[in-house]
Amino acid sequence: MATDANGYNPEQDLTMILAHYQPTSVVHSAGLAEQCLQEWPERPAEAECLRLPAEAPNSAFPLPRLFDLALITDTLEELPQPQGQKLLGQLRNMGATRIAVYVRDGSPWRFQDFIGMGFTRLYHYTDPVNATLFAYDLDTYNYVREWNNPENWANPEMWDKARW
Repeated sequence: MATDANGYNPEQDLTMILAHYQPTSVVHSAGLAEQCLQEWPERPAEAECLRLPAEAPNSAFPLPRLFDLALITDTLEELPQPQGQKLLGQLRNMGATRIAVYVRDGSPWRFQDFIGMGFTRLYHYTDPVNATLFAYDLDTYNYVREWNNPENWANPEMWDKARW
């Protein structure tokens, strides 16, 4: 696979995601995701891999279990947008705890579509690759905010002073 102008290669980046998380179960699409899984050097012998059907990936749901990682490449560009949203939503809500999505520029998918679903942009590949890598991680999706905790909900300083 080609590298972009800054020397980044999507195949290497997806393989680094696999190496970092060391998943024991992976649900994936065809194309680049499948190629990365086959070439993953540290793949555990007991790793379970489930390939989504290329022509109708949503037909695989409900999945038999919750997977550690989902790799989606070369899929969203081929699906109508509502079907792609359904696929990502099902993976996010009941399919995998972590998701990596590689989508080519020029597809109907916009940055806001992924941000709205809780994804973060890991990297935007420039010429000649022209694609973006997005990720979703359940563990880091909703970080704890200072204002959003039980200590700030009830305003205990105003107890016995005012009724509202």
